[in-house]
Amino acid sequence: MAILSIGKTVLGEGIPKIIVPLMGNTTEQLVQEVNEVKRVKPDIVEWRVDVYEHVDQIEAVQAMISTLRKVLSDELLLFTFRSHKEGGNKEVPVSYYVELLQAAIMTKKIDLVDVELFTGEKYVKELVETAEANGVYVIMSNHDFEKTPSKQEILTRLCKMQELGAHIPKIAVMPNGVEDVITLLEATNTMKTNYADRPIITISMGGKGLISRLAGECFGSAATFGAGNQESAPGQIPVPELRRALGTLHKFR
Repeated sequence: MAILSIGKTVLGEGIPKIIVPLMGNTTEQLVQEVNEVKRVKPDIVEWRVDVYEHVDQIEAVQAMISTLRKVLSDELLLFTFRSHKEGGNKEVPVSYYVELLQAAIMTKKIDLVDVELFTGEKYVKELVETAEANGVYVIMSNHDFEKTPSKQEILTRLCKMQELGAHIPKIAVMPNGVEDVITLLEATNTMKTNYADRPIITISMGGKGLISRLAGECFGSAATFGAGNQESAPGQIPVPELRRALGTLHKFR
């Protein structure tokens, strides 16, 4: 598995990088939240724009990106609209989803953009092309809040993301038992060992899947999500505790 350097941040080697979501609904909440999140020193800050009250106004979203960028001088900024079908806060037409991501990319003030695999291959390719033209890296993602697909299906989706040009393939699934967590971890290790030529992110959500958020360095996941003011998915733990656990695993590997 190759490494990927974005600014001063290197993904794919050493301790998994910590991503912290911003979940504020208003401009005022986001300004307060981003300053609080900055204090815990994440590697990447994810703006979950689907929660934002003005998400349907592209100019307001672009202005908020500029505001966040001024605060986040050292951290990478990831722009994410999580679709309703994959656990997000708001349902919008695919055409608007694509328009919004294109507008965010073309500000050139974000470092990474989340593009959902099942948006449609035509749209995904367009977004990857726009991102590459503007120096933005693509985390291509898929989320299943109901179940954990088979190991082969997880591998198929991750490989498809590579094929479509993802700089970082990502999959998050829900375990219904310990065996599902093992399936996710086995798929992660197989992907890293046999197929991945770039960093990947894999997550087993909820309390049952917590080990997957901690043991990425052992199995092959290059980043993990920690909770700032509010978790964006089940199973995220506060950054200080997450950092201590990651450090301990790294020290004694």
